[in-house]
Amino acid sequence: MRSIVITGASSGIGYGTAKEFTRRGYRVFGSVRKEEDAERLRAELDASFTPLLFDVTDREAVLRAAEEVGDALDGSGLAGLVNNAGTAIGGPLMHQPLEEVRAHFEVNVIGLISVTQAFLPLLGAKRPWTHEPGRIVNVGSVGGKIASPFIGAYAGTKHAVEGISDSLRRELLLYGIDVIIIEPGAVRTEIWDKGAEGAERYADTDYAGAISRFGEYARELAGNGYTPERFGEFVREVFEKERPRTRYAIAPRKFANFTVPRLLPDRWLDRLIARNVGLS
Repeated sequence: MRSIVITGASSGIGYGTAKEFTRRGYRVFGSVRKEEDAERLRAELDASFTPLLFDVTDREAVLRAAEEVGDALDGSGLAGLVNNAGTAIGGPLMHQPLEEVRAHFEVNVIGLISVTQAFLPLLGAKRPWTHEPGRIVNVGSVGGKIASPFIGAYAGTKHAVEGISDSLRRELLLYGIDVIIIEPGAVRTEIWDKGAEGAERYADTDYAGAISRFGEYARELAGNGYTPERFGEFVREVFEKERPRTRYAIAPRKFANFTVPRLLPDRWLDRLIARNVGLS
């Protein structure tokens, strides 16, 4: 049985991915932050799922989890690591509290690096190594290519993940460990609802109307997006490819929502977005 670690497995994309991998016969170790989530996942997923209780920003807890997985593997290696855990809280960068901006980078970037460092030896980043090297899948975002207004902190972290993943992939050629980036667009998860809950904080700023319109657009887009289960299937399909590409974008109406905007000159796209959300 092949083993894989998935961070942020309690809900959304992480849960859909954990569900798909367990369904396909993998042994899945999934990170959660609360004991109640661990108990729920034990009940909902089969015996091949093992919860790991840690927050990606807690270095000591991450290292303990890696040791726990190493003990469970008993000398065998990990087939993969899916870095999925993330946070997204919207707001105009002119007003967004700096501690909130820092939190995005602590979770989405520093946390990803911390988890990767901790689990790399189990993926084959050590000598000697007698097992097949594992793979890393970093969950990015189309926001790492196209930065919409009011998600600047989140988009900044996902741009960082793009560069970090490229550097890491080239460094890990030494061990034969591959790094793949999957860039989801709209997925039906709670992450954007959570981020929208604080929008009223900016009701007394000049951005109030535009934030409201952008929130409506984001919720509509997410409502028409892929389910977490479908996204999990896509992650598993990419993970199992013999010769995967380095990055995959998965977005509903991909040509209109991803391909075309990236072909437009920046100023054209600026004007289109401004007109759509009321920033002009």
